[in-house]
Amino acid sequence: MDHARPRETDLYPPVKALLESQGYTVKGEIGAADIVAVRADEEPVVVELKTAFSLSLFHQGIERQAITDAVYIAVPRGTGRAFQKAIAANTALCRRLGLGLMTVRLKDGLVEIHVDPGPYRPRKSAARKGRLLREFARRTGDPNAGGATRKGLMTAYRQDALRCARVLSELGPTKAALVARAAGVEKARALMADNHYGWFERVGTGIYALCPSGAEALARLGDPDAGSAPASVARDS
Repeated sequence: MDHARPRETDLYPPVKALLESQGYTVKGEIGAADIVAVRADEEPVVVELKTAFSLSLFHQGIERQAITDAVYIAVPRGTGRAFQKAIAANTALCRRLGLGLMTVRLKDGLVEIHVDPGPYRPRKSAARKGRLLREFARRTGDPNAGGATRKGLMTAYRQDALRCARVLSELGPTKAALVARAAGVEKARALMADNHYGWFERVGTGIYALCPSGAEALARLGDPDAGSAPASVARDS
């Protein structure tokens, strides 16, 4: 057997042996199903075989759910981090779709069941929901097109950084407390101290100035509050 180029039929004997060890009678290629397993007075088990994860494999699994709730998909077990990530992602997908997932280690026929078929009951994350809604509320306007790449997105944090940059551009080196008031950014001191974008420079105790990269970013990205009157704040004496 050439394990470098597995065939769907290579998966059949190990999966059949596993199901038979559990008391099922197993037959291949029954109707549209790759494997059907029957045990007295129970729902039949259907297993769809593929040599790799694919959209068509999930489509087939969903179609078989018209026959029985006990549907598995099975693929050869790979190695390495990429396959482990694929297993984690596709296990989660199978759980959402109500499908079971098996992998077959072809060198010795070991079959591992990663998830059994069953109804999906999503667990909501209050923390994630809270972060989502806070970002939505803090974001000024709608500066990003849906579907854009994550890199360079205009987040609420970036908008706050631009507000601080605008104040420093207007006033020059300024105390952080004054920047916070003028920019309307409560956490301006921490934002400029963290200097995530490399736009700010501390030039004295609690005093920050705008770096050339910050001035360039302000010119390129613009004022997030454009259209509203800019803050007019006298420099502290």
